[in-house]
Parts: sequence; structure tokens; C-alpha cells
Amino acid sequence: MKISNLGHQVSRFQPSRRQFLVGAAATGVGFKLAFPARKALATEGTDPDPFDAYIQIAPDNTVTILSAHMDMGQGCYHGIATLVAEELEADWGQLVVEGGAGNTKYYGNLAWGGVAQGTGGSSAMFSSFDRYRRAGALARTMLMNAAAESWGVPAVEITAAKGVLSHASGKSATYGEMAEAAAQQPLPAEVTLKSRDQWQVIGSETFRRLDSGMKSTGRQDFTIDVKLPGMLTAVIAHPPLFGAKVKSFDASAAKAVKGVVDVVQVSRGVAVVAENTWAAMKGREALTVDWDESGAEKRGSAELLAEYKAALEKPGLVAANRGDAAAGIAGASKVIEATYEFPYLAHAGLEPLDAVAAMNGDTLEIWGGHQMPDLYQAVTAQIAGVTPDKVKLHVMKTGGGFGRRAVTDADIMVEVVETAKAIGWKAPVKLLWTREDDMKGGRYRPLFVHKVKVGLDAAGNIAGWDHRMIGQAILVGTPFESFAVKDGIDGTSVEGVNDTKYAIPAFRAEVTNAQTGVPVLWWRSVGHTHTAYVMETMIDEVARVGGRDPVELRRDLLKDHPKHLAVLNLVAEKANWGAAMPEGTYRGIVLHESFGTVVGAVADIKLNDPANPAAGFKVTKVTCAVDCGTAINPDQIRAQIEGGVGFGLGSVLHEELTLTNGLVDQANYDSYLPLRIEEMPVVETHIVPSENPPTGVGEPGVPVIGPAVANALAAATGQTVRILPFSKGVGV
Repeated sequence: MKISNLGHQVSRFQPSRRQFLVGAAATGVGFKLAFPARKALATEGTDPDPFDAYIQIAPDNTVTILSAHMDMGQGCYHGIATLVAEELEADWGQLVVEGGAGNTKYYGNLAWGGVAQGTGGSSAMFSSFDRYRRAGALARTMLMNAAAESWGVPAVEITAAKGVLSHASGKSATYGEMAEAAAQQPLPAEVTLKSRDQWQVIGSETFRRLDSGMKSTGRQDFTIDVKLPGMLTAVIAHPPLFGAKVKSFDASAAKAVKGVVDVVQVSRGVAVVAENTWAAMKGREALTVDWDESGAEKRGSAELLAEYKAALEKPGLVAANRGDAAAGIAGASKVIEATYEFPYLAHAGLEPLDAVAAMNGDTLEIWGGHQMPDLYQAVTAQIAGVTPDKVKLHVMKTGGGFGRRAVTDADIMVEVVETAKAIGWKAPVKLLWTREDDMKGGRYRPLFVHKVKVGLDAAGNIAGWDHRMIGQAILVGTPFESFAVKDGIDGTSVEGVNDTKYAIPAFRAEVTNAQTGVPVLWWRSVGHTHTAYVMETMIDEVARVGGRDPVELRRDLLKDHPKHLAVLNLVAEKANWGAAMPEGTYRGIVLHESFGTVVGAVADIKLNDPANPAAGFKVTKVTCAVDCGTAINPDQIRAQIEGGVGFGLGSVLHEELTLTNGLVDQANYDSYLPLRIEEMPVVETHIVPSENPPTGVGEPGVPVIGPAVANALAAATGQTVRILPFSKGVGV
């Protein structure tokens, strides 16, 4: 197999495991991650002082909540504000949320065991549910105790509502007026949280999202909007091929461009620093760089696909094995064989990568989308030559992340700090990636190929299932490998296959880790983006070949999983599954669990020409059911499912990132096509009532839409789309 390991020759800062651990230890971080971990809520031990860790109350009654999780549009700031407001009894108009960072004890993600701060795996609400309710309750109790002490009355006689403390005597005070005294109160030994029947804002349909006004009027600041006195702007000339390095460069023409201040080499290329963005970009155009491409990845997508398919003929690492799949298939009455191809996908967030760095005395300040702040703090401290406690992170809201801002080598943070250091810290530096930089800069959803063989007995039951996969492992070769890769298997490659809930007694899954020079990264819903598609379309094909209704087959296979059955039954009921469809319209059903959340989806499609399915189709409606535990913000849950459906639909209809001779072919939204507004279907979401802890909805809406549409198309044509995107073989 001609798959060379070029991953470590990519010209970029790559902290070693030891470097990372030394830096992390300085911030109090001891990483023992297993992505994604979602067990019981971790216990925190003694509660921190809420006024130190999570809540700041100003004299004007403004309540600022410091969030342990970064908001990239998914609405976690609003969810966390809801949790605090419920117990604090603060008024909606008083609330402001900002990102917190720099203290793992306060902000460590409890879904990851609390050992590191980070936003990912749809874990923000799971991690925050107890922590922020307790913070609100503790702060309210301390405010009431302060009022009781000031007024000389028992604390039990104090009431708190909408940011005001009151007593039957007529005495009252705002939270802002009592905040200083409350901060001096001892931390209560214990606090009782409200029971569910007392909740007023958790689960409310009317508790309006905090940032909607700012965003809809254009007043929300993102990293791209940061302006500091004397700030310079930088762009970087990156190698055109992954793995190439700077051999030499001539900056004379670039420096002659009006506004260009400096040209400096950094670990990932050459930075052009200027007084403004336009000058920096024009300076980069004038720059001459001679690249050393001896270690570069020069294969294209076609070559990689061919090598992947050849590799699947050989056994891989065993990810799951129960029963004897080979014997079941050998003795089967019918055998279904299928090969699936999934392209590289870009994250393509609306706000490209950006960050700002400034040295303020002996403190390095960095503004950006800090999705993994502990890591970024440790790595940038090493570059700047300061201790991690001297790195202050300003956590900015971000115009879309989808996983791109959680980078194991801290790419944009490394680049901006290296650039600012290279010019002697003489001015703050804003580093910007253009859309083309972002599209061609790597960190993609990996290219994957699946080969599946399923045997059916005479009654149409699954007698054996053999499943092989090949693709790049996201965490192999990163500082997280020793913590998150077991027996050579990266869980993000096989999730959704090795842990399927379907009762398949003879089941074997294998994975081969392809080693290429194309940088990859988790992409919204990670491995589930391809595993759900394969599993759910194959289940439908099993039903079709066996003469079974796909809902009834799933019910049989999930009979021991009541949570999944409830979601399946709800979505089938709400979509009116089984009812006669108008001519030229078809539907497909899917059920999938990711990140602890179960989502069912029924996609309705309408053929452009009922007599000719090849003429294309439109997805007209998607009915969803979701069990994500306690519904903190129902409207936000629906919004995230809708967004996930749109995001996932665009990816299966049109999106693919290809390489030719190692060069990325797509550069902007004209050639890499996200979903267009006229393609967005009506999405109807039904939430399963639950008293379990909340899971997440930022990602689980993505995996279901692709196979649901594919199953609808298969109902129309009898054929399953196995090569994505659909535009390669189906009219869309």
C-alpha cells in the first residue's frame, strides 16, 4: 500500500507531548482525555466562590456570567445564562455573558473529567447543568444573607426576584447595591437547588436568547472586529502544498508596498505585517517565496481513493467483534455488498480564522476563538517565553467554528504570537486568514472509505455484518494520542459503528489508519458524519432486500433500548409514517445517537420529474424527534436541530474538497458550495420530555439528514447513493 507518513513533515509548530504536558502542568492541567467522554457528571468537590469564579454583579445591577464554554453561534452562552438566572433570580435584562479562561478548576469541562477547559462534543450544557445552577443558588443565598445582616432580620424572611432583594418591612435593595457586601459573606456550607416544578426559565419557551438583538443589528463584536491602539494587521503566505517548507524568500517587493511594515518568517510560512488588511494582502501578493517541496504531499484525491480501496482488501484494526460475522455471511441466503466514499470537507465558517496578540508589560494578551484555552495558553506561553499564568486569553464570540477552532497544534494562536514576537512586540498584531487561506489551509473532515458486507438469512434477518473503514485518524500523531487512542484505534474514526445499538449478534468492524500529509480535524459531529450514513442506509437496504418496513426493522433491532425506541416511535408518528405519499414524493427514515443525544429524522423529497428520478429532487420537509435529556432552552434545541439539518444537508448535496497533485482545488464559496437558502427544507422538531441530565444538540442534527435523504432517494429509485456528495451522481 503506497501511503507514506508525511504528517509530521508539515511545516508548522507541533508541540511534543512532553512540551505540551510541561506547559499544561503549569496551568494546573493534567490531561487524561478520552474523547468524547459522557458518563455521569463529574463531582467538583468544594464549590468555588461564585463571585470569584462565575458571577460578577456591578453597581448598576448588571450581572456578568463567566462562561466555561465558548459560543460559536450554538447558543451555549444563553443556556448557561438560563441556568444561572433560574437560581439567582436575576432579570433577563440584567444578564451579560463573557468567556472565562485561565482556571481549570473553575472552567474544566466536566464531560472530560474536569481536567481541561474546552468546548466540543456537544458537552457544554452537560458540563454546566449542575455547576452554573449551583453558582446561581450560592450567589443568591449570599446576597440574601448580606441583606439580612444589613437589615437585622432573619435570612429566611428575605425574598429575591428579578434582581431585587425585599423584606416584609418594606426594605429593599437591588443586587448591585448589595453585591459588595454579599462578596464578603462566607460561602454557604450547602445550598438547595430548585425542584423541577419550581423552574421558571429552564424549559421556558419565552426566555429570549440574549445575543439575538446584538447579532441581528450588527452590534456583536467578533475577533475580526477587535481594534487596539497602534494595531498592525498580518497575513501569512502558507505553503501551497501540505508538508512544504520555506527554503528562502525575497521580501523587497513586498516591503515596497505602501503600508507594509515588516516581513518575517514564522514556523508555518512568511508573515507580511502592515498598517491595514489591504496593504498586508497586496504585500503578500508581491512576496517571492521559494518552497522546499521535497517532503510535501503531492497525491490527489483520486490517487488517495484508489489506495484506500486497495487497503480495504486487507484486515485492519479490530474496533468491534461479537459473534462470527464471517460464518454468518458464508451461510447467508442473500448477501449485500457496498462501498462508500466520503470526501474531505472544509469547515467553511463564515468568519475565517483570526486572532490578535499584544504584549502588555510582562503579560501576553490574546483575543480569539479559544475553543481549547488551556492548550492555547500553554503553547503560546512557550513561544513567548513567559509562564502560562502570564498569558491572558480574551474569549471572543466566533462566527462559526464547527470544530475548526479546536486545533491540537493551536495553529492560528501560534502564528499570531510568533508574528508579534518576530517584530519585537512593537505593536499589537491582528492575524487574518482570507477565505482562500481558510479553504486551502487544511484541517478537514477526513476522506473516508467504507466497505460493508451483510448477510441475510431466509427470513430476512441479519446473519452477519462485516464492516471495514479506512481514513486518517484525527488524534494519531497529536499530543492527545496517548490519552485518546486505544490499541491504535481513534474513537472518532469508528464512533457510530463500533457502538451501534442495533442488535446484530454477528458483527465485526475494522479500521485502517491512513497516513497522509493532508491535515485533518474533527468536523461538526466528527466520525458520525460518515458512520451514521453507512449504518442507516445499510439498515434500510437490509429492510428493502428482506421485504421489511424500515421502521419495523429498526423496532426489532432496538427492542432492548427504550430511549431509542421512544425517539423512533415519536418521529414516525409525527411524520405520519406509512401514509400514502403524493405522486413523485418519497421519504426516508433514520435514527442515530451521537454525543449522548438520540435523533430520529424523516426526510420528504419531491422529484423534479416523477417519470425521471435522474432529473433531480428537492428536500421539502424534515421531521425530527430528539432526546437530549433535560431541555434547558427548547427553542434553542429546535434552532440547533434546524441548523444541523441545514449544515449536514449542504455537505451531502454539494460539498467536497478535492486535491489535484497535492493542491487544493476549491478556494471560496463559488467552488465549495454550502447549502443555498432555496434548498433549505421546512424542519419540524419534537422534543422527548426527559428528566435526565442534558446532553447536547450542537452536533447531533448533522448525521441524520444525509442518510434520511439517501433512504428517500432509494425508496424512489431502488438505489442507494454511496459516493458523496450527491451532485456527483444525482441531479440536485
